[in-house]
Amino acid sequence: MTDATAQDAMITADGTPLKVSLNRALRREKLRALMLIAPLLIFILVSFIFPIGDMLIRSVQNGMVSQVIPRTVTTLEDWDHTSGETPSEEVFQALTRDFMIAVERKDHTRLGTRLNYERTGMSSLFRKTGRRVDDLGEGYTDQFGDLDPAWEEPMTWVTLMGHPDWIAAQAAWDGEGAEPSFRLRDGVADVLPRTAEMYAAFAQVVQVEDEDSPTEEEPWHIVYASLYEDLQADGVDVTSLSAPILTAALEGSAAFETQSMRDGFIEIEEDWADPEVWGTIQAFSSPVTAGYFLKAVDLSLTPDGVEPVADNLTIYVELFWRTMWMSMTITFSCILLGYPIAWLMANLPDRSANLIMILVLLPFWTSLLVRTSAWKVLLQRQGVVNDTLVAIGLIGDDGRLALINNVTGTIIAMTHILLPFMILPLYSVMKGIPPSYLRAAKSLGATNVTAFRRVYFPQSVPGIGAGSILVFILSIGYYITPEIVGGTKGVFISNRIAYFISDSPNWGLAAALGTILLVVVLALYWAYDKVVGIDNVKLGG
Repeated sequence: MTDATAQDAMITADGTPLKVSLNRALRREKLRALMLIAPLLIFILVSFIFPIGDMLIRSVQNGMVSQVIPRTVTTLEDWDHTSGETPSEEVFQALTRDFMIAVERKDHTRLGTRLNYERTGMSSLFRKTGRRVDDLGEGYTDQFGDLDPAWEEPMTWVTLMGHPDWIAAQAAWDGEGAEPSFRLRDGVADVLPRTAEMYAAFAQVVQVEDEDSPTEEEPWHIVYASLYEDLQADGVDVTSLSAPILTAALEGSAAFETQSMRDGFIEIEEDWADPEVWGTIQAFSSPVTAGYFLKAVDLSLTPDGVEPVADNLTIYVELFWRTMWMSMTITFSCILLGYPIAWLMANLPDRSANLIMILVLLPFWTSLLVRTSAWKVLLQRQGVVNDTLVAIGLIGDDGRLALINNVTGTIIAMTHILLPFMILPLYSVMKGIPPSYLRAAKSLGATNVTAFRRVYFPQSVPGIGAGSILVFILSIGYYITPEIVGGTKGVFISNRIAYFISDSPNWGLAAALGTILLVVVLALYWAYDKVVGIDNVKLGG
């Protein structure tokens, strides 16, 4: 009998095979372990993984154009921007349908704002057009009304377009509860596709947005224009709908005076004749775009491809370099100031070290905003620092230093704020270095400088590494302090990210900037690990 067979033959006291019992026990242990780490796992997913995933999605997400004007996007696919001509009448007809629905849903302003990020003036173009687009197609409404006044009656359209079951439910509805949702009549979309689509959109907007009933509202002008287009289509046959008024309209509409939607849009705003406007719409019609990332590195996605932005608009690459340089400067400043303090704390008696520790931690008991505002008072031209320098004669009254609203002010204020994050890791590492090491080095003939350089300092490097990582990562993400004391030259890329999230909502660009910043930090972290080794970073001895 093999070992496996013998194990299968063994049973527990309750008659269960030993192998099955062991597997059950192992599963219970794994489940128990999972339950123990579940709160931490959920916290990490909710507060870290999901937000980063959402940021990555937003940085390439571009569904607004195709969602708000889907018909226009589809008909615009065959248009060639390099031709130098505006799109065909068919594209303008599609735009009219899309625009009418977008205006009723208040989506056209959002779309204009989105495209205004790529081309200045698009927001005002869409707003101005939205105020007058409902007049387009009015000539067809008048001509259908002249042909038969019944066309101006809402019930004519309800009977022609509505499903009999919906009409019956609508008639029976007493105003209590939800209004029956509109349903198209069977077969009407096959005969009159454009009309059915626009009337269904009209009915939905009336019911949902206006909280009214299609039985009481005359359709939009674009519905009449769509009906004319359907009636003039080749091979149209309306006999299956059994509507005499429609049969008469088929014959009478042949004499209608046609209207150009293209001319109507250009009359509203001549920018609609500009191929660059349409090129921008076409370039950003894809649901996924690299436009945000390109803009984040001072490039732009244009109808002609990727191009650099104008020299006076190049800002983000400079901001990234400034953020990296200032963060590193702040980190080195914290090392220079924090190392002696940490060494002093580690070598003084506990009573004195505790007093210095209280002084180091004292800023944490004060609001960040208060500390930053205090530096603004101290560093201004008529502030305490300049007054002191003038009083002791180091500078003249006419030569006061510019210490605020610039890079200098940001470095000073942030060094003060982040200094404890450097001191604490250094102190915890230095506290674990035995003093006997230095005494042994000196007993072997080393000078104080040599003993420090060859024995003490190498053992404190892990603390420098831990403090540097803390200070550097915290500094590149700060935006309150640079915003208050940095002026225009001392701000970080995080200030622009905060601006695009709150003051001028452009979450796509903010997400792209944040993603690039994350990649840069990870790259620096990787480089640090290769050069220094992350295993050498310690928060304690």
